[in-house]
Amino acid sequence: MSMTTPDPKKAPPQQPQSGAGGPGITLTGGAAILAPITAFPNGVPSNAMVLIPLGPNGAPIEKEIVNGPVALQVEEVWKLLGFNGPAIQVQDDQGRPIAIGLEDLLAGLEKHWTDGQDDLARGRVYAQELMKYTRWAKAEGVLAKIVALGGDGEDWLALGVTQLNQDKLDKAEATLKGSQNLLKENPFPSLHLAKLFKARKDAKAEREAVERAIQIEPNSVDAWAYLTNYFKEQVNEEAAVKLIEELASAPVNAKTAAPYVALQGFFANEESTRDKAITFAKKAVDRAPTDPLALLCLSALYGQGGKLDEVIKTLAPHEAVMQRDVRLAHNYFEALFQSRDMPKITALLNKLATSPVREVKQFAIERSRAISQMLQQQQQALAAGK
Repeated sequence: MSMTTPDPKKAPPQQPQSGAGGPGITLTGGAAILAPITAFPNGVPSNAMVLIPLGPNGAPIEKEIVNGPVALQVEEVWKLLGFNGPAIQVQDDQGRPIAIGLEDLLAGLEKHWTDGQDDLARGRVYAQELMKYTRWAKAEGVLAKIVALGGDGEDWLALGVTQLNQDKLDKAEATLKGSQNLLKENPFPSLHLAKLFKARKDAKAEREAVERAIQIEPNSVDAWAYLTNYFKEQVNEEAAVKLIEELASAPVNAKTAAPYVALQGFFANEESTRDKAITFAKKAVDRAPTDPLALLCLSALYGQGGKLDEVIKTLAPHEAVMQRDVRLAHNYFEALFQSRDMPKITALLNKLATSPVREVKQFAIERSRAISQMLQQQQQALAAGK
């Protein structure tokens, strides 16, 4: 279960110390060296992991490591492996995860799209990756072609986002309003228009846009979070919370957990405000007892505070929901595992293994294997101690 940790502070200078960490360094975690295989004439250490480049090696670095181990920046590691850009995980033709350079990924997707521009799906995949890595201008060009070839409302929305991120506000407004007309039940065109009006410093239009997003989709946590932040900037945090709770109490919003899920998010990351976050998360669960996101937030907050009993109490009645949401399954499993409740763990994994959701089923299989290996190791250790 994820836990928040304080930001690391700079330690005061220390006296040189001996040991694996070298002078002035005390290791509390792991460390690594990079060296050619010839640096181990007596055999590779048993704890070594072999890194085999699949492409051209970085010649300058190879020359350096002939003279002994060297420290590398992350960018130099990619160069050593012959990557064009930072490493990106994809799948090979057998479905196995493999790392390649970002530029190679984008070049491959561009060629795939260029070779078959009648296939809009190819362009959408390419544009999605360009947007993911903030290549806004290139993504705009691809999406403009898709829209011209008959793209749908999602394509218009994505095109508007690329224009907004390049501060092409007039173009973005026209495109986002076009997507708004095509996606009448989607809150995101209105949300992005709110960002556009904020860039223009038009607070009235900004609020109208985000409130329209909430009217379209009262369960949009993103919209409620945006409105909360809007109120914080216009007034202050205390007044913002009061205004959101007032809007949340309106009959049309009375059954949605989203306002309180959004509010807890503003207080969840600091230990000093965690109790306030828990209060809002409880209100979210009270409103919608089977809402996966509300349950996830409350259980995570309890987990961060080490309140395993509360995590279990919150999630135990919702194993049916876990069969559709791997995040809840993860939180419940972790709480049971840390509590060493093996009977409940076994029963849970057996139920999750029947899930129709691939991620949940895979989670159950992987955790079952890990538990089996752990128990086997414990039995071996006990047998060896006899």
